[in-house]
Amino acid sequence: MDIKKTTDLLRTASQKLALQNACEKNAALNAVAAALDKNRGSIIAANETDVKAARANGISESIIDRLLLNDKRIDGIVASLHEVIGQTDPVGEEVAGWKTPNGMTIRQVRVPLGVVAIIYENRPNVTVDAFSLAYKSGNAILLRGSSSSYNSNKEIVRVIKEALAGVEGGIPEAIELVEVKDHDHSDVDQILNAVGMIDVCLPRGGKKLIQNVVQNARVPVIETGSGVCHLYVDSEADLEMACRIAENAKIQRPSVCNAIECIVVHSAVAAKFLPMLEKTFDGRVKLHADERAIKYLKSAVAATEADFGNEYLDYECCIKIVDSIEEAISYINTHNTKHSESIISESRANTRLFQSMVDASCVYVNASTRFTDGGEFGFGAELGISTQKLHVRGPMGIKVLTTTKYLIDGEGQIR
Repeated sequence: MDIKKTTDLLRTASQKLALQNACEKNAALNAVAAALDKNRGSIIAANETDVKAARANGISESIIDRLLLNDKRIDGIVASLHEVIGQTDPVGEEVAGWKTPNGMTIRQVRVPLGVVAIIYENRPNVTVDAFSLAYKSGNAILLRGSSSSYNSNKEIVRVIKEALAGVEGGIPEAIELVEVKDHDHSDVDQILNAVGMIDVCLPRGGKKLIQNVVQNARVPVIETGSGVCHLYVDSEADLEMACRIAENAKIQRPSVCNAIECIVVHSAVAAKFLPMLEKTFDGRVKLHADERAIKYLKSAVAATEADFGNEYLDYECCIKIVDSIEEAISYINTHNTKHSESIISESRANTRLFQSMVDASCVYVNASTRFTDGGEFGFGAELGISTQKLHVRGPMGIKVLTTTKYLIDGEGQIR
């Protein structure tokens, strides 16, 4: 990849986009939504090639689930795109404004970041999500997906570019996909070192990918964390509710970052709750239990130190018993990735303590961590879940891809 040539084209496209109003950008996105719907057959065919290769390479079914596209998922992609279209354009929004004593008017307004790069794994729906959020917020985007989803991503980008070229004012140069070659990551190194050419880079994927980007990037990075999420079952918990939420948070889609990886249980309810949990899971989840928890479970295996803080991304979960909510909070803050945590409790004091003291982007009370998602939060789509504390935290929607600048109007004032 010629990184300078590619980013020069994207920079020019971003400058054109910055001058467009919401109606023009929405018209282009509507054309893209219609094209994705119309071309779903070719997209699914390309995806079938990727899925077949993934199975041949021994990739687990839980990971293949992240890769898979079908009619229902394309319906979801198109629906998310329409939600983005319906959102307020953040560009030009006046964040603050005031007049100085000497008569100057100062306004702080939102502007696009410019050229955004996203490096992501497996999930081809991210291709559309990232593009739509970038385009609506006036940014050009460079996509670097994984080799396992390359055929899917390539066909999706082809459809997007063709749609943009066919609508008045559309800017097909605002999206570029890196050609991915097996075992060649030189293009990633180019992206991470494209100082002055790329304004921000977002990693979205597993722990190894995220660490590589965070540790080696010379361009600004918005860190999206891997998902070591916990469910804490308090001494004051409704245990039937806890079982329902545990089942949803672990089993519905175990391969995603907002699925739980560890269930922390107060010792006062462990003897009653753990057999209930085991019955609820009904052999669908391999349980790695600590030495206190294993005596209450029939089919669990002994947990090792490596299980605590591990992101399984599969039908596996570890169990930890604690003697107080304070111990639960300490354990979670030590082992989590600052993503999403949940407490099941009828005690208002305990739930408020948990929400105040747990260090994570999203902290739930009596609800599944599976709701940590841009669509569920009303953003339409998301770039990922930020687990850092500067600029943005949690599900990342349109405004994440903007910054602000100050516009100052005077009448000849000098200092």
